[in-house]
Amino acid sequence: MRIGEVIGKVTLSVCDPKFIGARLMIVQPHDPETLRQVAGGRDVPGGSEPVVAWDELGAGLGERVGFSEGREGAMPFHPDRVAVDAYIACLIDQVTYGDQ
Repeated sequence: MRIGEVIGKVTLSVCDPKFIGARLMIVQPHDPETLRQVAGGRDVPGGSEPVVAWDELGAGLGERVGFSEGREGAMPFHPDRVAVDAYIACLIDQVTYGDQ
C-alpha cells in the first residue's frame, strides 16, 4: 500500500457497468521525502507520476489516502475481472513520519 493525495477526479461519458457506484480519482503518490515534509505540516507537491484509483470511500480533493496498485488493486472485485489497476483502501487522518 502507498500513501498519496487526491488531486482530481476522472469523468467518464460511457463506462463498464461494473464501474457504476463508485468514482475514479487521480492520486498523487508521496515518495518518502514528500511524506516526511507532509508529516511536518508542509503542503508540498511531489512524488511519482499520478495514478487513477477506484474510490468507494468518498475521498475528496486534497485528502490523503492509502491505495493499492496492480493485482492487489483489483482484488476487491474478485472473482470478477475489471479494468482497475489501483484501489483507494483507506482515508488517512494523520501522518507521523520518523521521530516527529
